[in-house]
Amino acid sequence: MMMWLLVALLVLIIVVLLVLGTWAFQTANRLDRLHVRYDLSWQSLDAALARRAVVARAVAADAYPGTPEGRHLSALADAAERAPRPAREQAENELSAALSTVDTARLPAALVAEMADAEARVLLARRFHNDAVRDTLALRERTMVRALRLGGHAPAPTYFEIAERAPESAATAPRISARVVLIDPEGEVLLLCGSDPAAGADARRWWFTIGGQVLDGEELAHAAVREMAEETGLRADVGALIGPVWRRDSMIDFNGSVMRSREFYFVCRTARFEPTMDGRTALEHRYIHGHRWCDAAAMAALEAAGEAVYPLQLPELLTAAAAVADAGTAVGEPTVIR
Repeated sequence: MMMWLLVALLVLIIVVLLVLGTWAFQTANRLDRLHVRYDLSWQSLDAALARRAVVARAVAADAYPGTPEGRHLSALADAAERAPRPAREQAENELSAALSTVDTARLPAALVAEMADAEARVLLARRFHNDAVRDTLALRERTMVRALRLGGHAPAPTYFEIAERAPESAATAPRISARVVLIDPEGEVLLLCGSDPAAGADARRWWFTIGGQVLDGEELAHAAVREMAEETGLRADVGALIGPVWRRDSMIDFNGSVMRSREFYFVCRTARFEPTMDGRTALEHRYIHGHRWCDAAAMAALEAAGEAVYPLQLPELLTAAAAVADAGTAVGEPTVIR
């Protein structure tokens, strides 16, 4: 009897060690991938900051040729480019402050657009970088990960915080979009799968809700209904939409350009259906690759596989969105989400 107990205990210990070893191996691999993502995000941010420094020197030469202001702006751009990593934030913040005082009326339209694009790319790259930092730290700081030292000797990633400058102008005003969270009777939302057509066949894929740009003079709800019909074939009355319930501001790097986007989200209940592609534009045929109905667990699985879901808070907000759709009314101003 004692022998059997010892054997059972030994088997249990072996099973526990195998499970722990498998978990540790998988977690270490995931952590390694997150560190690679962090390194790549810093490289992208560093490149965006370097490009902004080049544009800043062009602005100094064009707007303030031979003046102390121009020399000061050029010097700040040089200092930001040469600054070591620990001093980079301060140097870039000083450059941001100087760029914010530039009188764009003194610049040609092409250079104004170039400056706006450089600022937008820095904004986008910084947010991607800080997202990578957040995700890596979240895993590194788990108790078991720290106890087993799965992070190895790699230094902990650090956030990069600088002032964001995004003036409202013709070049940088946000693109207004109306989007629809279509929810079926099972509480699942219809998502489309897309990728950046400018990035080629190996582009990273993401998932997003139905919707698109609001046309000049078009009301939000009418734009949402139109986009829904174009992208899915589903024709609904404006009265079937509830909202907008959410608002999301973001930077989008898509098809070779960076834009600010302001999205307003409606919710709508519908029977499950198979979307059609007949109403989609030529561009939509290029970048939309499929669709699926997802609950929160399915969206979490997509994210775990490296395919982002937008808006980022959709999994946690889906139940509340279904409740709003069932109630038939939205309360108050749209909630700002990520």
